Amino acid sequence: MSKEKARAVCAFALIYPEEDFFAKAAAMQALINGTPEVLSVPLSAFFEEVSELSLHELQQHYVETFDMRRKCSLFLTSWTHGDTRNRGMALLYFKQLYQRCGLTLSDEELPDHLAVVLEFAALQDPVEGELLLAEHHAALTLILDALTKANSPYRHILECVTATLPIITAEIEERAKALALSGPPREFVGLSGAVSIALEPFSSRNIFEGVAQ
Repeated sequence: MSKEKARAVCAFALIYPEEDFFAKAAAMQALINGTPEVLSVPLSAFFEEVSELSLHELQQHYVETFDMRRKCSLFLTSWTHGDTRNRGMALLYFKQLYQRCGLTLSDEELPDHLAVVLEFAALQDPVEGELLLAEHHAALTLILDALTKANSPYRHILECVTATLPIITAEIEERAKALALSGPPREFVGLSGAVSIALEPFSSRNIFEGVAQ
């Protein structure tokens, strides 16, 4: 259960911070109590660092980090499928999996956003959710590396996310290295039939209420 709590807190942290972020943050921090240090330490470090920022500063940092830096993208299929038509099919796979497990997304929510995947793993289906996260372990490793190099408070959240997953294998490490060298795949021919995807700032239904229940 500690993994699910940690993932729920991470999902909350990775949503675009709205007006009530700091009010809800205190309650989310209470969920950390009793979780293993490998999970609680990075989460506590995140909340401590962002507490020194105003809401406006945190919002600005969020946009500059996740919306302006491709290497920090939280949309997981952008790492595995990049700007190719296959990304549309990958997004459909995510959405259909959620629907089978009883999770319905609103129109503005892209199903591959890390906060959505974490919410799914924490509150809806821990087994399917962990498998989905594990499939993207290499991408998560690269996001963590980029956030660490940028010295972003969000590096602590990705540290916690990766700590909830099985130990990284040599195969995953090689995939991460290859992805770092090549970058996400791109497709420049025949794009007229490709799915158009707008990367809007993510806003969840209400992870806070789901965890509090």
